[in-house]
Amino acid sequence: MMTDPTPGATPSTPPWPRLAFEQVGWEPSPQGAVSRRDLARERRTYSAALPATITDVASPPLSGEVASIATEAAVEIARFDAEVGGDLAPFEPLLLRSEAAASSQIENLTASAKAIALAELDEGKRTRNASIIVANTRAMQAALSLADRLDEQAILDMHEALLGASDPDAVGHWRTEQVWIGGRAPSPHGALFVPPVHQRVPAAMADLVTFMRRYDLPPLVLATIAHAQFETIHPFPDGNGRTGRALLHALLRATGLTRAVTVPISAGLLADTARYFDCLTTYREGYPGSIIEVVAEATFAAITNGRQLVADLRRLREEWRQQITARRDATAHRVAEMLVRQPVVTSPLVQHELGVAASNANTAIDHLADRQILTKVSAGSRNRVWVAPGVLDALDQFAARAGRRSRGSASQALKELRPR
Repeated sequence: MMTDPTPGATPSTPPWPRLAFEQVGWEPSPQGAVSRRDLARERRTYSAALPATITDVASPPLSGEVASIATEAAVEIARFDAEVGGDLAPFEPLLLRSEAAASSQIENLTASAKAIALAELDEGKRTRNASIIVANTRAMQAALSLADRLDEQAILDMHEALLGASDPDAVGHWRTEQVWIGGRAPSPHGALFVPPVHQRVPAAMADLVTFMRRYDLPPLVLATIAHAQFETIHPFPDGNGRTGRALLHALLRATGLTRAVTVPISAGLLADTARYFDCLTTYREGYPGSIIEVVAEATFAAITNGRQLVADLRRLREEWRQQITARRDATAHRVAEMLVRQPVVTSPLVQHELGVAASNANTAIDHLADRQILTKVSAGSRNRVWVAPGVLDALDQFAARAGRRSRGSASQALKELRPR
C-alpha cells in the first residue's frame, strides 16, 4: 500500500494527484527608479500551480499507521464534543475564541486574552492584533453556522466575516491577481509557492466544493484534504490560512463529527508550524498522508489542552459558587455563569444578556467585585468595564501551553489519550 515518501526512499507513483505547473509571463510594474536591466530580469516567466481536479479521485491509500491515528483522532473529537457539549456551562464560546486566537497565532498575530475580550466590546479603541483575532472568531462562527450549506458563497461569507471590516474591497469575490508565498515582494520569482493564476480559481473552488460533499472518506480525512486543497488554491489575496482552518471546522461540523463544541486544532498545530507547512507542500507533491497525520496529532494535543482549560473553568465556577453569598437565584450567580463565556462585562451588557434592570446588574457586579471575581479596568463611574481575571488567566495559560509544546509532546499526548 502506498504511503508518503520517507527520506532516502525510492520515489513511487503518488497516491494522490501531484500538483502540475504552468509557465506564465510576468510584466513588472516599475515603482520609483528602476534600471532597464532589472526590469528585464523581472520580465520573464514564472511557474504557477495547476491545481488537480479531486472530485472523482479514488480515496487515497493511507498507511495503516496514518489511517489508525486519523480514526482515533476522530473518536477523540466526538468524545470531547460529548463531554463538553453536555455541560450546562457555556464553554463553547471560549473554546471557539481559543481556536481563533491559535489560528491567528499561526499567522504571527498574537494578543492577550484580556485584549481580545476588550476588543469584542469595542474594537475601534483596541489593539490591531486583538481586533483581527476578534474578526477571526467571527469567521469561525460564520463557518460553523454555514456548515449545512458549504458552497462557494458560504466560503466567501466566511472570508467576509474575517476581513470585511478591515479590507472591504478584498471580500465578496475570489482574488483577481496573482499571489505567492515567500520570495521577494515585487514579483513571484523565487517564491516558495505560487498558487494558480486567478483565472483558474473559480473552477478550482467549484471542484473543491463538490469534493467536500463526498461520503466515501472518513470525516477527518475529508476535512483535512479539503483544507490542504483550499490552501493550495489560495483563492483570496489575504486571510487564506485562517479561512482555510475555519473551513476545516465547518466540515467537521457538517459531517457530524462535532455537534456542540469547537476542538482547538490550531492550538495543536502551534506545536510545530514548520512541520504543518511542510506537510502542505508534501500534499501538493501527491502525498496526503503527512498532512492527515499532522492534523490528527494536533487534535490529540489540542484536546489535552482543551480539557485542561475546561477543568480550570469548572474549578473557577465552583470556587465562585462558594464565594458568592447571595441566594442561589440571585443575579450575581447568573452573572458568574455568564463570565465563563464572556469574561469582560459592562452593566448594559449584563442587563441585555440576562434581561435584568440596571439596579440588579450593578448590585450583582459590585457583589462579584467585592469577592475579587471581577476587577474594574476602566476609570470613572460611567461606562465601567469589568474583567474576570480567573477566566483570562485560564485562557492565557491555554495559549502558553499551546505555544511552548515541542514536537514530541503531540506524540506524548497521543499515548496518554489512546485506549489501553
